[in-house]
Amino acid sequence: MRILLTSYSRYPAKIGGNGSSRIHDALALGLAELGHTVYYSVDEGFAKPLPDGIVKSSRRRRKVDIYHFNDYPADVDGKRPPGPPPGMPWVHTCHGPDEGVFPPDLAKHFIWSSRGHAAKFGGTRYVWNGIDPGDFIYSETKDDYFLYIVSCLSRMHKGLPIALAVAHRLGLRLVVAGQRDVFLPPAPNVTYTGYVNGKRKAALLAGAKAMFFPVQIAEPFGLVVAEALMSGTPVIGSNNGSVPELVTPDVGFTCDTLDQYVAAAERIGEISPAACRKRAMTEFHYRVMAERYAAEYERELGSA
Repeated sequence: MRILLTSYSRYPAKIGGNGSSRIHDALALGLAELGHTVYYSVDEGFAKPLPDGIVKSSRRRRKVDIYHFNDYPADVDGKRPPGPPPGMPWVHTCHGPDEGVFPPDLAKHFIWSSRGHAAKFGGTRYVWNGIDPGDFIYSETKDDYFLYIVSCLSRMHKGLPIALAVAHRLGLRLVVAGQRDVFLPPAPNVTYTGYVNGKRKAALLAGAKAMFFPVQIAEPFGLVVAEALMSGTPVIGSNNGSVPELVTPDVGFTCDTLDQYVAAAERIGEISPAACRKRAMTEFHYRVMAERYAAEYERELGSA
């Protein structure tokens, strides 16, 4: 297939890009490795050469089989970006927790980030996000710390108070990674590292006994969950949004109450790093994501 794929940021998104844009890069690579031709349109240009099978493109390119938009038909800065030519097959991936309400003739083209994400908006089509295992370190040897990681610590809906409460209750060592844009009282067993990315983030994920993901909203996906599992690190998460889909009993625990989080932290030694890695390679590898999107493209072409 010839696929036009759009993205928000500069290529490669791993250099300062957000999670959604990193997924777009990984999808483009996976589709190219599967033998498809990807015409890649990014909003902020290209900082590095593209792999074989991926071609720099404008979003207005006409000679393609299908358009995969990561913006249209959602508004961007109050305006709707250009869509496909009339009659051309297209899909749109919904990454955010809420992209607005759309009429059925548009919403039927939407692919969501998880089953729970789709169900929240009355949809059924979803593809889990995928990541490149080469960006992470798999380790079966763990240090003595638990990890909580987020872009900005002020995003309290991600559940930082719960992670801190568990650390206080058990006296366990907790490493908190994220931009410290809010005052947090010091604690003897809590280390704040600031925002992390790249190799430093990979090392923290690989060394942790477990990662807390006690998100308190209906999380569409939770990319850091896939990253932790790829590193062989179990996850202690909430029962909100997509988390129960991603964190199965073989790779971690999902919880509702503080007592349950405490019990999960005490039982974390029951989880095998190898099981975490196996699940990540089976379900959250970027090439698996690409295969699932290719199936959705075929479905869209068939309905068109």
